[in-house]
Amino acid sequence: QVSLVESGGGLVRPGGSLRLSCAVSKGAFSDHNVGWFRQAPGKEREFVAIISWSGASTRYADSVKGRFTISRDNAKNTVVLQMNSLKVEDTANYYCAAGQVYGIKENAFQYWGQGTPVTVSS
Repeated sequence: QVSLVESGGGLVRPGGSLRLSCAVSKGAFSDHNVGWFRQAPGKEREFVAIISWSGASTRYADSVKGRFTISRDNAKNTVVLQMNSLKVEDTANYYCAAGQVYGIKENAFQYWGQGTPVTVSS
């Protein structure tokens, strides 16, 4: 069983930054792609970013490209989502997910965390 635990969410003003972390169980970290999704109130969950198991490939939703960066910290079995220039519309619950197929659809991911809330408000 693969476990994922998100942390780092909170309240931030527009234009600010947050750093989300996803701790992945040690046995799965090296051979699973990890993605971030988000779900705003009243909306469907949407893809945000993905990083391949090797770290060699990344992909971003157009809405966050140039503002968010996904990376892997192999020493800590953690995937980090650095979010800069945050906007009110980035407000959502953010989920990390792991899977062995590199894709942006939810069905590419077999394991999900519980989510961490991000609120961007003045």
